[in-house]
Amino acid sequence: MSLHDDLTAVQRCVDDLARAVGRLQPQLDGVAGGPDLRRVRADTAHLRESVALLRESAASPDKPHRPDLVTIPDAPYDRSLWTDSDDEGLGARDRHAP
Repeated sequence: MSLHDDLTAVQRCVDDLARAVGRLQPQLDGVAGGPDLRRVRADTAHLRESVALLRESAASPDKPHRPDLVTIPDAPYDRSLWTDSDDEGLGARDRHAP
């Protein structure tokens, strides 16, 4: 299946879930499941929003799928880059510890 087909199938499943939760509501009104049902309805709405965002990001071709790779050479670094730095924990090269 293509990405579009998979996203459509996910959207269909989330819509089915929302309908099923809607059918549960009249059956659970007045029962101790009130807060739980609200949580499930909120989670279903959140899933619906998440799938919409996913479809939106998959549809925008201008975003790269991965960042550009930077090649790091295996050659040693130029030691002159660190002439003015201290060795960590050892102090400066021209000074001695007390």
